[in-house]
Amino acid sequence: MNDYKTDIKNNPSDFVLLADYVPGIIQEIRYYSTYNFIGDRIDGYEEPCALLTKDAARALKAVSNEMMVRGYRLKVFDAYRPACAVKHFVLWGLEDQDIRMKPYFYPTLQKQELFEKGYIAKKSSHSRGSTVDLTLFDMSTGKELDMGSPFDLFSEVSHPDYRGVTDEQYDNRMILQSAMLRNGFLPFECEWWHFTLDNEPYPNTYFEFPVSSEYLRK
Repeated sequence: MNDYKTDIKNNPSDFVLLADYVPGIIQEIRYYSTYNFIGDRIDGYEEPCALLTKDAARALKAVSNEMMVRGYRLKVFDAYRPACAVKHFVLWGLEDQDIRMKPYFYPTLQKQELFEKGYIAKKSSHSRGSTVDLTLFDMSTGKELDMGSPFDLFSEVSHPDYRGVTDEQYDNRMILQSAMLRNGFLPFECEWWHFTLDNEPYPNTYFEFPVSSEYLRK
């Protein structure tokens, strides 16, 4: 938890509201709500909005444009995540008794395994501002594409290359992953929804300011 002390910043000058760059984006910011693996609103989430660095937002706009042509919209679950939110995760991990969301998000794992297996990081790329968690929304059906597992299901089934899902579910994952790769994002081996901009502007800097449109305007 003290890893952030030497490289944490509070200046949001290079960050933008993702909705300003991608007007058609759908946002379901799970850590602002109580429907997440902890069961509480997470520290630092003051508004249900996605923030990203300008570079990442521009790249995601290109993804959105490509997907719109194919009949899909992007749906974002999380983007920039303050360092204090990650600290909230770590402190929750130390609390052995709080497992109320286990049946929904980590039914086959113990809490401590979430960190050991890489599902939750003690120092998250999200705090660098160029990582996003997202899926595809099919405009013809009015539903999310079936990816074979829901967002934040901490399980092997959520690994992008897991072949225990149906061919259609795997193909849907690859539609998303291919579009993200073409536009400069790299996938994460444990989560089909998680991508980081390859040439991220702050590879060694972690930010602490809140998820708040008002804070960006200060």
